[in-house]
Amino acid sequence: MPRALPTPTTAGDLAHQFNLELRGDAATAITSVASLYSADVGSLTFFSDKKLTKLVADCAASAIIAPADCELRPGVAHLISPAPHTAFANLLQQLFPAMPQVKGLEGSYYVDVTASLNDVIAQEYCGIGAGSSIAPGTVLQRGVQVGRNVRIGRDCMIYPGVVIYDDVVIGDRCIVHANTVIGSDGFGYQPSKSGWVKVPQVGSVVIGNDVEIGANCAIDRGAIENTIIGDGVKIDNLVQIAHNVRIGEHTAIAACAGIAGSATVGARCMIGGAAMIIGHLEICDDVVISGGTLVSESIRTPGRYTAVFPYAEHREWMRMAATLRRSAKKKSSSSHS
Repeated sequence: MPRALPTPTTAGDLAHQFNLELRGDAATAITSVASLYSADVGSLTFFSDKKLTKLVADCAASAIIAPADCELRPGVAHLISPAPHTAFANLLQQLFPAMPQVKGLEGSYYVDVTASLNDVIAQEYCGIGAGSSIAPGTVLQRGVQVGRNVRIGRDCMIYPGVVIYDDVVIGDRCIVHANTVIGSDGFGYQPSKSGWVKVPQVGSVVIGNDVEIGANCAIDRGAIENTIIGDGVKIDNLVQIAHNVRIGEHTAIAACAGIAGSATVGARCMIGGAAMIIGHLEICDDVVISGGTLVSESIRTPGRYTAVFPYAEHREWMRMAATLRRSAKKKSSSSHS
């Protein structure tokens, strides 16, 4: 979904503020930022990868940061930049300034009296940010830290050392084990001539009901849209879930698995330990991925998938992989002939 701007603006104002060439109507209203996938009327997005040209043609954005050779769309304001992603990152930094830090009480935690605690927690146990809401029946153990405007549902158990960043939403009957971090920044950087430009991560994390998350996991907030964990998902220890990932209902993920940014995993999937899923892929419902498997292409048919070799000297391993793939292609072509 598009992320609303704290203060609406216009394409002309943005062009002036960020020294971008404007092609189109300066009065175009900009009320949100979004990816090409979810941009709507009033949204500003960016385009830098020619592989996504079709998305540009189909998206409903009111303004697009794009390179000079991008084909202009009638009625859409174009903000011209040789490095659209970097320009978008700089813009986000200005439009969504970082929240000021709050000095803690008694060391590493603080309690804000404006938090809605109901009757479930002793205030001295944990840090609760302003505007947070903790539903009845939930237990936060000592050392938990909760950011601003967090919502945690009923009958949850949050174990020691868990950190929940601003704006995270957690459903009912969830369990989060020790030292897991939910809502930290995604790994978003854009190269520039002067070094890496940080892309502000202005989305959040939304976790459904009946989810259990193991110890020492990291679930990153979305870059623009939210990272989504569906109802009934079970996550083992030491799992990394990157920004904008979407995980369907009742999927189980074993220890040390990693899911890269903007990947979508369907419902009722099982992901084995140390499996790695490349970003921007789609895995359909009812897929089983064996432990240690690298998933580098989308999976659109339910079933079990495995890609594990015993270790070997690198050149030998590459030869084996190439031979196996050629053999599989020959068998596939002959079976269809």
